[in-house]
Amino acid sequence: MPARTYRSLSAALAFVMIAVVVVVLPGTRALADPTVAEIEAQIQKLWGEAEPLIEEYNGVHEQYKKNLAKQAALLKKIEPLQRQIDLAQLRVGVIAAEVYKGGQANAFNAVVSSGSPQELAEQLAMLDQIAREQQRQLQDVTDMKAAYDAQKAPIDALVATLKTQDADLAAKKKSIEARLTELQKLRRQAYGTTGTTGSYRPWPCPASYEPTKAYKAASFACKQAGKPYVWAAAGPSSYDCSGLTLASWRQVGVYLPHQSRSQRASTPYVSRANLRLGDLVFYYNPIHHVAIYVGNGKVMHAPSFGDRVRMADMDQAGPIHSYGRPG
Repeated sequence: MPARTYRSLSAALAFVMIAVVVVVLPGTRALADPTVAEIEAQIQKLWGEAEPLIEEYNGVHEQYKKNLAKQAALLKKIEPLQRQIDLAQLRVGVIAAEVYKGGQANAFNAVVSSGSPQELAEQLAMLDQIAREQQRQLQDVTDMKAAYDAQKAPIDALVATLKTQDADLAAKKKSIEARLTELQKLRRQAYGTTGTTGSYRPWPCPASYEPTKAYKAASFACKQAGKPYVWAAAGPSSYDCSGLTLASWRQVGVYLPHQSRSQRASTPYVSRANLRLGDLVFYYNPIHHVAIYVGNGKVMHAPSFGDRVRMADMDQAGPIHSYGRPG
């Protein structure tokens, strides 16, 4: 091979090898592991999609449970009607058997056994009365069944609809939660097992003492610091955002629905200037996060999947929508 050709070929091969090294080099941007900031950005983006869905699920699921209870109460209420229907249907069965066995023979027997036209007339009148009574009983059964169905049908339809919605939302949440689990693994890879978040309650909590139910609610929330976020949970070992506020106020006998948007609808508005311990702070528009105010500009909240109940600066927990006061 001529020396010039050999040198040209060698140069070409060297160029190809350099290109290959550049492509497969571990430090290149194309194959680099995601940075902590990139992982957090992925988690934040996906959580922004997941939390509204979870809160929607909480609302639908709570309505589903309420309507199941209504259905059970209605069934109990109309049990006497059901028993009347059962008895009436038994009577109808007896009537049907008599008609089947007797047919027109009853009228014929009345004619051949009558001793006189008057007796015949009386017997035919009696048969006619029996027939009318049987007809009335049949109509009573029809009317009772219609009344029963009319009372039961709307709640059955509502429960069926909510059951479908409940299952649909649960399926969607399961898919998102699987993705969040994968992102949480990346987060552990980035931060290690110890984490970098520090104490879950680094400031006095609540900030001050007050002899009120609201203080007790806020104090309960403070004591949940460090417990894991679990969607649709309302304690005692784990919480989601509205589950934490629900459980906190439940300790003092105040009911809140298990959904941030419904909690907003069920509590009077208060201004930021008039915030007190135990007030609720609602985030985002539309609302899909809620926290409980514990004083000095701080809240306790269950932030997101993979995190734990913690204190936070009120203004750093998300864009504030409004404030509410249970009680």
